[in-house]
Amino acid sequence: MSVAALTVTGMATLPNPLPGLTTDPSGRSLGLQLPPGSLIDETEDGPWHEPLLWHAQQPASPGTWRALGAQAARAGLLPVLVDLGGSQGGPARWELMPGDMSYPGDHDADEVLAEYWEGDAEDELPARLEPFGPDWPGLAPAATPTATPAARAASVADSLTDGTRPWPKEPHLALVAARRSADIPAAIGWTGPLNHENDVARLCAVLRSWEDRFGIRVVALGFDTLVVSVAAPPTTPAEAERVAAEHFAFCPDTATAHGPDTLRAYAAELVDAPLWTFWWD
Repeated sequence: MSVAALTVTGMATLPNPLPGLTTDPSGRSLGLQLPPGSLIDETEDGPWHEPLLWHAQQPASPGTWRALGAQAARAGLLPVLVDLGGSQGGPARWELMPGDMSYPGDHDADEVLAEYWEGDAEDELPARLEPFGPDWPGLAPAATPTATPAARAASVADSLTDGTRPWPKEPHLALVAARRSADIPAAIGWTGPLNHENDVARLCAVLRSWEDRFGIRVVALGFDTLVVSVAAPPTTPAEAERVAAEHFAFCPDTATAHGPDTLRAYAAELVDAPLWTFWWD
């Protein structure tokens, strides 16, 4: 394996096809037909040794995800929408830190969430955590799919690019070299949850678990916002409450600090929801 296919810690990863777009911006050598775009290698510490992502110059619209997603996957690249319209600008200004990230597969989702829960629950009023208490309730059981993960991701991407939502303000399709969709934040060194977790690979371990249990896909990233599609959402209030507990541990700002007053109220919003949105203060 070439040195280019190793992380800074020496852990084997997938080869990165993105450097080939430097001399072949259309991506034809990779079996792609890309519109004009930009390669991003800017990090908090200066240029990275290879591109972290590519994004289209023009904003995405309904159908963009379907048009490029499948062909990109065959080339070893995964799609994600990135917001270039926020006050922090696009990924080139996101203070990416790929060198500080570990590998998602080195972490256990249950252990990660239990650690977050125990720390965050201490700062919450007991009534806000009902029907749970200070002890971590454990992972929610897997749910039954209501769509394929690919179809649900494409549908959610369309809904984020049809101009009817306040966020993302200016979604552009991006391509990232990642083993699985859940790994995209770690692959680019995303620091959106920095005030909650310095190593986003730990959160990616949870996203991997959600891929397995709920068919999620990482669909959109902003400076501090993450949207995932959900192919197997909870369908009852009891199921949703277990998922809400995971959301609180994963992102307490979304679950209680800037949303509903209690986990039970937040859980009601998760029943049959096709997407989950997380925002870190």
